[in-house]
Order: sequence, then structure tokens, then C-alpha cells
Amino acid sequence: MRRFFVPIFISAFSFLSAEAKIKNVLLIVSDDLKASALGCYGNKICDTPNIDRLAARGMIFERAYCQGTWCAPSRFSFMHSRYQGQAGQNMGKHFRDHGLHSARVGKIYHMRVPGDIIAGTDGLDISDTWDEKFNTKGLEAHTPGDYACLNLNIFTKELENRQSTKMPHRMFVSVEYQGDGSDQPDWQAAEKTVELLRKHQKKPFFIATGFVRPHYPSVAPTQYFEKYPFDKMPLPKAPANDLKDIPKPGLSKTMSKTSGISKWPANQKRMWSAYYATVTYMDDQLGKVLDELDRLKLTDTTAIVFISDHGYHLGEHQFWQKSNLHEEVTRVPMIIAAPGMPSGKTSSPAELMDLYPTLCGLLDLPIPKTVQGKSLVPVLKDPKVRVRKAALSLVNGHHSLRGEHWAYMRYRSGEEELYDMDQDPGQFDNLAKDPKVEDQRKEMRTLLDQRLAAATKK
Repeated sequence: MRRFFVPIFISAFSFLSAEAKIKNVLLIVSDDLKASALGCYGNKICDTPNIDRLAARGMIFERAYCQGTWCAPSRFSFMHSRYQGQAGQNMGKHFRDHGLHSARVGKIYHMRVPGDIIAGTDGLDISDTWDEKFNTKGLEAHTPGDYACLNLNIFTKELENRQSTKMPHRMFVSVEYQGDGSDQPDWQAAEKTVELLRKHQKKPFFIATGFVRPHYPSVAPTQYFEKYPFDKMPLPKAPANDLKDIPKPGLSKTMSKTSGISKWPANQKRMWSAYYATVTYMDDQLGKVLDELDRLKLTDTTAIVFISDHGYHLGEHQFWQKSNLHEEVTRVPMIIAAPGMPSGKTSSPAELMDLYPTLCGLLDLPIPKTVQGKSLVPVLKDPKVRVRKAALSLVNGHHSLRGEHWAYMRYRSGEEELYDMDQDPGQFDNLAKDPKVEDQRKEMRTLLDQRLAAATKK
């Protein structure tokens, strides 16, 4: 017994002493990034060495889910830790009130991409969140280079008539160009974040950096596109009659046939190539920030969080974009590297809005009563711990609940989807009407009702 007592005691003591040292938070938010695009989440094609090295020293939440399935509601949700709306004190204001310097770089609350990026404007920013803020700018689809509008099969170098802000085909645009990427908003975001780390390294800080890639338009230098030859890109599995058992409210607003991209299988591959190119470009910018944290010796005092606001469809189920409740949209990357905490992976269900109380716990700050999320600190200490049974997502009065084994969706019409995620991770076989799993459907339906009742409490 004596032989084991000392290591156990030292381990517990090291956790406590390390937690007490955490005084800073660096929150990195990528835009429209699906978890399945990352190496640390199992992707074998996309090159993400910097996200992966952060993951190697942090905790990977394999079952983390957004609450809003498009930018604005998701970002308001995790910044306030509310399922919907903006009640209570936001995370940055709370940290400011407790002595942290709060700074924003780029997109944290909703900004129109490309509109607010071209203009360099604030979007739906909440000013009392920050002591200082910095917007990033770029030409986006108007960047000189090889422009493509892939659902219309248009390829040109001309700057006229490009799909841009508020235009109907902007989500299928890519621009490949000659350059080092220094003219892009994510480069600016990385440079400004490095500057802020140097400036504020002596005092507690909360720095939130928002990268806009891989959000459309997919703009990156040629060397990033060259990593992913489009003809080598595999397309998602497409079973016959895949859509037959998906209720109408569960269909994406942007579909392969209605958008026109179904006519161009090669262009669907080009969409994947462009998406991966911008993910790798963004990853390189993150690397600059991580390098500076190490150089300044801030990694021992800084909790580093990497997330995306939601995932993205790239032709799965013939769906494109976001704003629906299927796995490629609701599941997000969430990596938390907290000094003194073990690294590893956890299958514990988590929600983006759990970040606020988690960071309060790591900083030893009180958690406001308006917060609806749960602290994930117990999971950071032991990845086998569960703080919730399932993760809730919401869009336009429709709801989904993702448990460890089952994914359940219920629409305003009362129609349902139910998937056995162990046997059917691609969500091809809707079991909502299968009498063999009626008990599981009832269980998920009851749990959803309970969660919604709790979520709507003021």
C-alpha cells in the first residue's frame, strides 16, 4: 500500500497546484469547421499539424456539439452559456470584472462572411465583452487569382461578376492565387494575437481569436490547393434512396440538385479540395500563435481552447452548408489544453456552452447563475467521467439530442429521426419507425422533453 500512496498523493497535489497556476485563457474559434476534417479526429487526408499538436497536449472531446447550427446563435450561445438568447453576463465581461484583460481578434460573435470581412466591420459584436478589439479584413472572393463558382461551373481570372456578399451562389466559390497568404484575414488574426500575447504576458488575460476559414469563400494561396489535387478527393458515401426516410424538415436548404452542383461531380471534389486547403491554411496561422505561447513560456499558465461554431456539410446526404441537425453539422471540434490536466480523448458528451463554466472552474472564478452549461473540469481530470447524458442542438424550433449511442431528432411537425450511431455513424438508416428500437426512441424522446424544459427556464 505504501508503494502506491506516494504517487497517488503527488498526482493529486500536482493537479491542484497546476490548476492554481492557470491565470490566462486563449480561445481560438474556427468558422464552419467540421470535426471530421481534422487529423486528431481521424481524418487521413487533411493536414492539420498544429491543431493536432495542441490536441496531443490537451483533451480531445470526441462528442462535442454546438447548440446553434449556424454562426449567430451558436456564438451567442457559447459566449453566454445559454441555449438561446443573450441573457446574463457574457463570458468576456465576466472575466473582465474579475481582473482579466479581455481582447477580441477577428470573428467571435457573428460577422457576415464575406461582408463584414471585406468592410472590416464589427458585425453583431457586444462591446462590453472586451477591453480592446481588432477586426480583420480581406478581399475574399474579390482576391485576384483563379476564381471558381463550382455549382455554376464557372472558372475565370476576371474580377467582374464574382459571387460575393448576399449573392445566392457565394457558398460554392473558391479562389486560388499566387501569394504567401499575408493579405488574408486569418494571417492578420494570428499576427495580432501574437502582438497581444507579447503586450499582455505579465498580467492575466482572456484573448479570443476568431479565424474565418474554412468559411466560404474558400480563398488560399496556390500551395495549399496543391496539397489536395481535386481528382484525388473521395466523395461521401451516397447510398441509393438515402433521402427517402429523412422527413422534409430534416432536409438541408442547400441540396446538390437544387444548387446545381449535382451536374458536376468533379466540382464536388473541388469543393473538398478547397475546403481542405483553407483548413490547412488556417492551421498554419494557429501554429504561429502556439509557437509564440511556447516562446513566451505562457503555456504553463494558459488554458488553450480550440473550437468551431458548428460543422458543415460537403455533399453528405446531398446536403451542403449548415443549419440542420445531422452529425456533420452538430458535431464540432473541442480541444482543451489546460496546464496540470492529463492529455487524451474523452467520449463524454459535451456542449459548446459548457466552455464558460469550465473556464470559470479552471480560473477559480464564480459561475454566474444565468449560466446553463456544465463545467467539464471533472472530465478534464478524468476522461471517463460524464457530466451529462446527451448534447442538445436547436434550429428554427427543431431539436436534436446526441447521446453516446443514439442520435435523435424531432421537428416541429412531430416527425422524427433516430440513428444507432455505433452501427450507422453516417446516419443512413432512420430507425424512428422501427418497432425493434421503440424503447430507445421513447427514452430519447423523454430525455429531450426533460432537456427542453430545463433549457427554457429563465
